[in-house]
Amino acid sequence: MREFLTQCRLHFLYAGTFSFFVNVFLLAVPLYTLQVFDRVFTSRSHETLLLMTLIAAFALLAMAALDLLRARLLLAAGATLDRALGPIVISGLLDDVVRTGGAKGNDTGLRDVAVLRAYLTGPGIIALFDAPWAPLFTLIVFLFHPLLGLLATLGAAVLFLLAWINEKATRPSTEEMGNRARVASRFINASIRNAEGVRALGMQEAVTSRWRALNDRVIDAQLEGGRRGTVVMSLTKFTRLMIQVGMMGAGAYLVIKQEVTSGAMVATTLVLARALGPVEAAIGTWRTLIDARGAYGRLEQLIARRATETTAMTLPAPEGQLRVEGVVFSLNRSSQPILKGVSFDLPASESLGVIGPSAAGKSTLARVLTGIWKPTSGAARLDGADLSTWDRSNLSAYLGYLPQDVELFPGTVGENIGRLASAESGDIVRAAERAFAHDMILRLPQGYDTEVGEGGVLLSAGQRQRVALARALYGEPRLVVLDEPNSNLDGEGEEALLKALAGLKEAGVTVVIISHKPSLLANVDKLLVLNAGRVEMFGPRAEVMGRVTRAGTGPAGLARTPHVVVGGADGTASRQG
Repeated sequence: MREFLTQCRLHFLYAGTFSFFVNVFLLAVPLYTLQVFDRVFTSRSHETLLLMTLIAAFALLAMAALDLLRARLLLAAGATLDRALGPIVISGLLDDVVRTGGAKGNDTGLRDVAVLRAYLTGPGIIALFDAPWAPLFTLIVFLFHPLLGLLATLGAAVLFLLAWINEKATRPSTEEMGNRARVASRFINASIRNAEGVRALGMQEAVTSRWRALNDRVIDAQLEGGRRGTVVMSLTKFTRLMIQVGMMGAGAYLVIKQEVTSGAMVATTLVLARALGPVEAAIGTWRTLIDARGAYGRLEQLIARRATETTAMTLPAPEGQLRVEGVVFSLNRSSQPILKGVSFDLPASESLGVIGPSAAGKSTLARVLTGIWKPTSGAARLDGADLSTWDRSNLSAYLGYLPQDVELFPGTVGENIGRLASAESGDIVRAAERAFAHDMILRLPQGYDTEVGEGGVLLSAGQRQRVALARALYGEPRLVVLDEPNSNLDGEGEEALLKALAGLKEAGVTVVIISHKPSLLANVDKLLVLNAGRVEMFGPRAEVMGRVTRAGTGPAGLARTPHVVVGGADGTASRQG
């Protein structure tokens, strides 16, 4: 974060310089008051009054111009920071989601950027820029009289003490309120995403009740912090006004004793108000400062996790040889491994079918094979290079992936097939033809320009899956991983999928298919059986299917399999004890 903030250092430097001159020009008001009381009233000179008025007006115009420049500089700093942080934060959020399997993660990164940007452009940071010049005004009060300067110093010290008390009193509850608000927001967002199920199953009341309980916790934290903060704010206002009253009283006393003039009495009161104003403003905007500091800390952690990743060297286009070496994977250190020592070799241009019961780890293996998840130990390699460390922008050109849960992005069919990039229409059409989805797309209302809606809601489940298959085959992939690619397909869709698989085989593309339907695996070269995260069988399809049949189980029910079979060096099935 410090590196990102240094990109705005010139903005802050000039803003600080302008703040000095803004505060200097603000002295025009108390000095004008002093001259009016001590010169104009005694001399009754219209010329002096006119000259003083013109000088004060010029100073205030200069102050207003510099204040405008300072505000625009801070606006530019906020925009610069947002543009610099945005791409990094989005990448970090995506990495967090895939790293945790979507179970948790900081989904507020962009909101944190917005909070930081808003603070840089709001009154809170203006108060911080003005507060350092409070000692200058206090020193000016000393020049009028030491007693007045002492009162100003004590007043400023009391306000700073109240600011510190405000920090200690409100910070824990403010941070707790923010944490609870994020939990409530995540819950309601998840409920909205599952609105159909909520409505169909009559869960509206339960969802509302759960949200109300979460929101009540937010309100409780807000009330707790608000009660403390309002007490401090009331004390701050009372203290500031009492300091001004005390300053006016002390000034009047000195005027009576003829140690200062009446003009000096009024001028010192105005100078003191200017000295204490930024402190009171900072206390008033303390919550935004705490929010900005919390956002800064969370972004620091997010960027620090990104910083640990090294940029991989660009590798040549792979042939498609896939090797998995003792892969163990768990979502976190405290959880049980989902994959337990998975190993196999798949030569380039061959196809592999993966079967097994539910929760066997098949989808997890798909994510490891595409480099989405990095194994806890072991490695998945494409042409000898570790997939989890391969540069993603380079790897994506050679990789096709169809996840089990298909979701399209808001936009057109063509934009989704082209992976939201500035793709040539010919490349998009070729990908659709390779997936045998071209005719289906042409039957849509606007063809490739048909809007799919959020998540692809304007298309049927089968249409979404066929468009996602075309997206997976966009470009010239050398490795294609398909996770339950026919789960939503009708007869026409399954026929198109089989033709697409035949085309990939003819093109020499390495293919991994996860499916429960034997018909889809009829032409694969190898078959791998997973059970409880372990390889139970691996080898040529016919041989593995023969062993499964002799064991008396179907492809998805492997609990009674009495032995473990792993791939031998020659690609044939071999038995281990």
